[in-house]
Amino acid sequence: MLKYNLSQIDSISKKISANLSKSDCIFLYGELGSGKTTFVRSLIHQLQKENKVSKTDVLSPTYNLLYEYEIKSLKVMHYDLFRLKKNKEIEQLGIFQDYENNIKIIEWPEKMKTNIKNRLEITFYHLSENENRKIKIRGFGRWKKFKINAI
Repeated sequence: MLKYNLSQIDSISKKISANLSKSDCIFLYGELGSGKTTFVRSLIHQLQKENKVSKTDVLSPTYNLLYEYEIKSLKVMHYDLFRLKKNKEIEQLGIFQDYENNIKIIEWPEKMKTNIKNRLEITFYHLSENENRKIKIRGFGRWKKFKINAI
């Protein structure tokens, strides 16, 4: 587990974006306000910078459920499952229908009933206003050996 503050989130997203490829899946865990959407914003902006694409607004998809970002030949699907109650509602989103051709970032993945082999799980902990935050990163499949030892 790493301690960080919000000014260091760009360093974390840069290390992750350098290892991302199509069909990757990132699960984001953490309470409301713990930094999930802030991380996604940083990651999308990092991918846009790497691909020489202008930065766009990156909003929380809590009410829309999904925002898509076209970054040249890369498509990023940002889902927020917070408001969904039933697995059928989640299935109707078709999250894994076009699995091979886009990166999926999913907030509140604990609401899904699926097991993705190649995934990165990131858990955000918000300790208090005056303390650093903590982040736990676990990789599965091709991400198993991925580590961030220092920010």
